[in-house]
Amino acid sequence: MKKVLLWTFSVLFTCCASALAQKPTFTLSKDKLKDKIKGGWAGQTIGVSFGSYTEFQYNGTFIQDEQTIPWSAGYVKKLMIEWPDLFDDIYMDLTFVDVLERLGFDAPVDSFAHAFATAPYNLWHANQAARYNILNGIKAPQSGHWLNNPHSDDIDYQIEADFAGLMHPGMPNAASKISDRVGHIMNYGDGWYGGVYMGAMYSLAFISSDVDYVVSEGLKTIPRESTFYQCIADVIRWHKKYPSDWKQTWFEVQKKWSSENGCPEGIFAPLNIDAKVNAAYVVMGLLYGEGDFTKTMEIATRTGQDSDCNPSSAAGILGTMIGYNNIPQYWKKGLEGAEDMNFKYTSMSLNKVYETSYQHAVKSILLNGGTEAGQNISIAVQKPMVVQLEQGFAGVYPVEKRTLHTTMGVTYAFDFEGTGFVLRGAANKNRNDLPDFTYEANVYIDGQLMETAHLSTAFRLRRHDITWRYQLPKGKHHVKIELVKHHGDYHIRLWDCLIFSDKPADGIHKHMGK
Repeated sequence: MKKVLLWTFSVLFTCCASALAQKPTFTLSKDKLKDKIKGGWAGQTIGVSFGSYTEFQYNGTFIQDEQTIPWSAGYVKKLMIEWPDLFDDIYMDLTFVDVLERLGFDAPVDSFAHAFATAPYNLWHANQAARYNILNGIKAPQSGHWLNNPHSDDIDYQIEADFAGLMHPGMPNAASKISDRVGHIMNYGDGWYGGVYMGAMYSLAFISSDVDYVVSEGLKTIPRESTFYQCIADVIRWHKKYPSDWKQTWFEVQKKWSSENGCPEGIFAPLNIDAKVNAAYVVMGLLYGEGDFTKTMEIATRTGQDSDCNPSSAAGILGTMIGYNNIPQYWKKGLEGAEDMNFKYTSMSLNKVYETSYQHAVKSILLNGGTEAGQNISIAVQKPMVVQLEQGFAGVYPVEKRTLHTTMGVTYAFDFEGTGFVLRGAANKNRNDLPDFTYEANVYIDGQLMETAHLSTAFRLRRHDITWRYQLPKGKHHVKIELVKHHGDYHIRLWDCLIFSDKPADGIHKHMGK
């Protein structure tokens, strides 16, 4: 085990003699602080670009060693031009950075929620479900709660929490505090914990060059009772058991943690966008990468699933730890021509956010008891504290998936036995040249009107799932969807319906052949 190196580069670690607080302080030069912040932003941008074309192409498997993943000079710029939506990891981060810059550190939650809900960029999963909620009157934090957001355990805030750690060097609790406000806009439970954990690791990466320390210490912010904590603790344990074989740990994660009861798209399917599983892959990249940037990138990407977001988080944390100047030139060549380009949908480039984020970090350090003296700045280091316990989808078990692939008429009805359901599908135009249209659909459960859903053909405004309901009384139920506002030039395509109960089904036929 490597020792915690708190004297790296000319960094000084001292302890205050205050009998009241006895808080340690960590002193580094302002140039070093800026270099680490640059390393964090550059690292995550490199990571998302490296994993771009493998994203969700390897679900339930890993990318074999013999398969080359491309990288070249100017690769990031090429992707920023040709595939701007790839950078949702970055432009969501920048949305929150911009709110902080415009409205200050006390900006209300509604300002963060409104900024991303009305932004012109596309969103998916928990983010899109939260956007729909906010635009239709469900405010944060209810917009991210699992009863209102079937994707609340998904990876969304996990890939957007970089800003929280980067603006709070050595102050993981302050990072958790802003994550409480922002992360609950779109996530809850394990989905929220993913962002809290990433923010804590970024924060701790400023004060330690020991990956093992950052991974383990950051986990102290997560309640032990949560499945998120248990999954990551397993990865740490398996790393110790199989210290040179990340693929064995990958198999252990797959065996124990790959079952999905949250994201409807991942239930009874190879896709897994669950925060804890993908956070496990981030941690595998960090632990097995052993501080080597290339190894970290390769492993975090080759674990599969969300293989652009995971190396983005791992490389961002490691980039913060080692600093921009120590990122190997092989990887920085991919940034050539990109650092002065604004990310699409934003008014921010990497060079601009390097400076803005540095200013935010200095302000946060001083607001949280730190001091500055000439070219040095001292951080009042915070001991990680556990956040509140919350667990989504407790007692919710998928028991059936009905494939539909049918076009809905004016009404659609079905019966099921259980405690909940999610009906998946989308509103569509009959011709591409038509303007967008929004259906109004009344949803009745057992004869009672439960909601009126607004189903837009506009991708940015769509409802990610047609309708859903959890925590119904166990038993038989009748669901009816009736279109109040409809038009013959448009249609609703139904994909599938998931049924849930309060106990898992035993899908294994134990008496075959008898």
